[in-house]
Amino acid sequence: MAVLYISDLDGTLLTSEQNISKKSLEIINGLTAKGIIFTFATARSIITARKVTAGLDIRYPVIVYNGAFIMDNSTGEWLVKNIFTEKEAEEIYNVLRENGISPLIYSIIDNEEKFSYIPSELTRGMSEFLDTRRDDPRHRPVKEADMLSGEIFYFSCIDEAGTMSEAYSALKGRFHCIYGLDIYSGDQWLEILPNAANKANAVIQLKKRLGCEKLVVFGDGINDAEMFRAADECYAVENAAPELKAAASGIIGGNNSDSVAKFLLENDLQKIHKNP
Repeated sequence: MAVLYISDLDGTLLTSEQNISKKSLEIINGLTAKGIIFTFATARSIITARKVTAGLDIRYPVIVYNGAFIMDNSTGEWLVKNIFTEKEAEEIYNVLRENGISPLIYSIIDNEEKFSYIPSELTRGMSEFLDTRRDDPRHRPVKEADMLSGEIFYFSCIDEAGTMSEAYSALKGRFHCIYGLDIYSGDQWLEILPNAANKANAVIQLKKRLGCEKLVVFGDGINDAEMFRAADECYAVENAAPELKAAASGIIGGNNSDSVAKFLLENDLQKIHKNP
């Protein structure tokens, strides 16, 4: 039986230092060389995902932006794209502006990913987020008239919870909205994607694309809940949100204990024992 293993990155496969330990790299790369089908699904872009997974041998497509894209990790080619219509993007932007929110807007412009923002309207959280991406080629500071350019696929807002709660209430149910605290900074985030852009759809599409018969996933956050429901088996790390633990097939160790890699290795050893 061909099994597809998919792990979330932040808080799951990555340590609290936002990297993959040497031990996990050694284990997973060794299993990949033996033929395991392993990849990741993340809220990150392909650019930042590549940085934090440096050294990891990923031979299969990856899921980024919480399911907005399925991409070839080596070439950066878009294999699946989920984007907003122009009308949807304009509607979302108007709701955010009516609530005093100035978002980061992610789009594809001239076949390149960009995030647009109005420099004079950055919140503290947005400024700190952008500071961590100073050399990122996606930066696109613009005037308001140029915010809705290109093929828009993702709105990201970082502000006070009270500021964004009404916008979240107005948009949830109509679009794929993720509203919660960032696990590293503690800032409140509101993320808005097309309804088709979610980890559940993406993992199902990838399972079918690769011809796998079974899907096993790992995660820690609320945004992994859809992926858990789509999987045959789902495992939450010890540091996961209580709601995700309640939905899991089982609980493994924490993200700082090489728990995903150890699970994969143990599962591989069990197969060898059963089929000597």
